[in-house]
Amino acid sequence: MARQKSYIYQPALLKEKQLGNLVENKTSYTLENCEFSIYETHQSAFNVRLHFNELAFTAMLRGKKRLKLDGKSDYFEYLPGESVLMSPGGTMIIDFPEADLSPSQCISLSLNAEFIENTLQNLNLYNPKVDESNSWDLQHDEYFLFNTPSLASATNNLMRIAMDDNTHKDLMADFALKELLIRLMQTQGSKMLEQHLNKTQSRMGFVVDYIRKNLHQKLNIDQMAKMAYVSHSNFFKMFKQEFGLSPNDFILKERINKAKELLKNQFSIKEVAFQTGFTDTNYFTRVFKQFEGTTPKSFQNKSIILQ
Repeated sequence: MARQKSYIYQPALLKEKQLGNLVENKTSYTLENCEFSIYETHQSAFNVRLHFNELAFTAMLRGKKRLKLDGKSDYFEYLPGESVLMSPGGTMIIDFPEADLSPSQCISLSLNAEFIENTLQNLNLYNPKVDESNSWDLQHDEYFLFNTPSLASATNNLMRIAMDDNTHKDLMADFALKELLIRLMQTQGSKMLEQHLNKTQSRMGFVVDYIRKNLHQKLNIDQMAKMAYVSHSNFFKMFKQEFGLSPNDFILKERINKAKELLKNQFSIKEVAFQTGFTDTNYFTRVFKQFEGTTPKSFQNKSIILQ
């Protein structure tokens, strides 16, 4: 399923005379519980190794890298709108094939291990998930992520605090870090359901499977809450804890994603609206444009040109 990327703020690139290195020049801002760094590369390079002693959240801002994680993956393209979560002791092996023409820029946030552990413990103790079979935890195997709007927003907030000159920046950064950790776990949870959906192990997985198989018809929240064996209000709370958005917003997002697939396969606008649960074609067109910035017909025509 195609995912729309959300982009993180891009600081201005440094001038060449400001660079200490043309490859992975590092500008760092140190806080009490994290280090925020901006990396820039202005020269093509290959097999560059970058080691992380602590858990690190990294995100591409501009340009392109070819990246693999030592002992964990093959090479893959790393592009703006994408993030990688690095485990403590992990090493990136990076190629910059186009940096001469298009400099690359990325960020990393290295997080203090004790701060992470304390945050997770406090969440599970004082703000546990509604689903008692599930707990707040980072999944180190789900390291490649498409940025969600909420994850990008949390990252932008932390970047702003780190780069600001404020006497209370450590205190503000701690709150921002906690939000970032929650958004990371929600983004991982959404990805895990998309790629490893298992109805027998997850109540939310069962519901998401039901939603995707029934996008063509009216979906009843009360019915889905019963499927998850929780009350209506707890169903909303559980869903937002797991994925960072409400069931209604999730359903609408899934309808638009399905509509894009059907439009690319040359279904008529009327048929696409019907198959994705919209009873009114004009309403479908308005919602689609809100999500995609273009009409279904324009999207379809563009997809024909690109094929």
